[in-house]
Amino acid sequence: MNLEYRKRLFFGFLFLLLAGLINPLLAQEPDTTLTRKQGTRKSLNVSDLQDLTSGGFNFWQDKFKGHFAGVDFGLNTFLNSDYSGYSSSQTNFMKNDLIRSNSLFINFLSQSFGLQNNRNTIGLITGLGLQLQSYRLDDNTTIEKLPDGRIVPKIMIFDNNQKSKLSSVYLVAPVLVEFQFPIKHYANRFYFSTGFYGGLRVNTHTKIIYRVDKKKEKLKTPDDFSLNDFKYGLMARMGYRWINIFATYDFTPLFKETLGPELTPLTFGITLLHF
Repeated sequence: MNLEYRKRLFFGFLFLLLAGLINPLLAQEPDTTLTRKQGTRKSLNVSDLQDLTSGGFNFWQDKFKGHFAGVDFGLNTFLNSDYSGYSSSQTNFMKNDLIRSNSLFINFLSQSFGLQNNRNTIGLITGLGLQLQSYRLDDNTTIEKLPDGRIVPKIMIFDNNQKSKLSSVYLVAPVLVEFQFPIKHYANRFYFSTGFYGGLRVNTHTKIIYRVDKKKEKLKTPDDFSLNDFKYGLMARMGYRWINIFATYDFTPLFKETLGPELTPLTFGITLLHF
């Protein structure tokens, strides 16, 4: 599957997604009118519930609502690093500082689709978001792109306190299946969702921050740096009330094949805010 075809597939998915967000097809709610039986009952027994649900009664009443829209913060790292083709002096030039390498996800659109007639605990979720991703590199090391597209390390020393990082912005769209488990009261639910996501790179740059005469200076270099334009992978999310965590694992290496070290991105973190 070539890059142009993957781009068309991705934009086609975005078109269908936006169409669904603008003109959602809402299923008709089942009739929930109950006929009171003779006599007063203080509680419902098992046979009562069976009678109610067999007639299409929605015990939870609400529509299915998944967990995606919001703000996530995570840490970035690499798995399965392979520097084949680089000299020993160039090995691990993409080794990043885990604590200072992070991603901010701003998930601004979300659409949920329930998969049950008489329950609202299983459904599909899709949406759109932005991933602001950065990798903090060794202080004196950045990367440059050679004329043939190959990525190599570049040592740049301005002062003893400089900082170096590689940053990218991606447009992200997931398709997740979510399972919800009511705890004590149906409004308080533990949830778990998993599925696939795709990302389209919209911007990349390197940045070196240093000081000259105690004044902060920045050297920012925009380029694609031979990063893959399109990525896809697995996404998983889970949580209960205010405790929510997530992880993404890319099937697509960070750099294009043969143009950089083979690095598999992994991001994990917490949800700061739900929309």
